[in-house]
Amino acid sequence: MAVDQSIHAFPICEVSLVDWFVVVRFGASGMSGRKETVLDLAKFVDKGVQVKLTGGRQVTGTLKGYDQLLNLVLDEAIEFEREQDDPLKLSAKTRQLGLIVCRGTAVMLVSPTEGTEEIKNPFQEADGAQA
Repeated sequence: MAVDQSIHAFPICEVSLVDWFVVVRFGASGMSGRKETVLDLAKFVDKGVQVKLTGGRQVTGTLKGYDQLLNLVLDEAIEFEREQDDPLKLSAKTRQLGLIVCRGTAVMLVSPTEGTEEIKNPFQEADGAQA
């Protein structure tokens, strides 16, 4: 029995950072296949960052290091727990984690804690229903 040894072409996935957001671009032929970082995380080292991870976890801490795969080292990390009845809402409960490593494949968003604020949802009516 002969084994198929041909290489199948799959779309190339390129990850880059735009402002705080991690943007994943898919392409086929015209891409070089190299990763290009628009935002250098070096300016956030030793500063507070908020990290959103796949699965809904949200962590804040001091960025101590990172690599090209977006693995992040956070010190004094705090995880914000979700509400039991509504997993989309953060509860007031937090968990002290200390020094952690966030695996790059799980990182969805990195943003500074300084200079950001939560705003009211303009699409939500006064009674809490969505418009």
